Amino acid sequence: MFWLAAVRDVFSNRIVGWRCSDRCDTDLILGALEYGIWSRDVRDGQLIHHSDRGLNYTSFRFAQRLADNGILPSMGSVGDSYDNALMENFWSTLKIELVYRNSWRTRDEAENAIFTYIDGWYNTRRIQKDLGWRSPDEYETAWHTHHAQQNDTAIVQPEPSGAR
Repeated sequence: MFWLAAVRDVFSNRIVGWRCSDRCDTDLILGALEYGIWSRDVRDGQLIHHSDRGLNYTSFRFAQRLADNGILPSMGSVGDSYDNALMENFWSTLKIELVYRNSWRTRDEAENAIFTYIDGWYNTRRIQKDLGWRSPDEYETAWHTHHAQQNDTAIVQPEPSGAR
């Protein structure tokens, strides 16, 4: 068997963490979470991790790792496939654009193909309608550029008279 776990940023649709394994266990999803934490500036109370109610996402170890990083857990309702639609959309896209078009002889070949797809195509060049026809990387760059320009042109408020 070959399993893939991924963490998707709702803001930009970027896959911020992923991991492959021959087992679908808590170590697999913790690996994807760790990758996501490493790739982002995680600050207490600013992130919410949404998942389905799969056994590994309800494990003590996973909940503890979220808490250790100040990440709030959110879980969908039981049996509601629409509740985690953003991630389900990614799985569908990955299957259509990569998995159903290829076959691999080894796990290493498959993992390298997933790396090339996620980090070399999906995040960097695959345009998405909801992102204004930009890739996740382009969307994030445009957002940061826009906000940096706003900060550079912000009007400096004069000190009130008599202050000092």
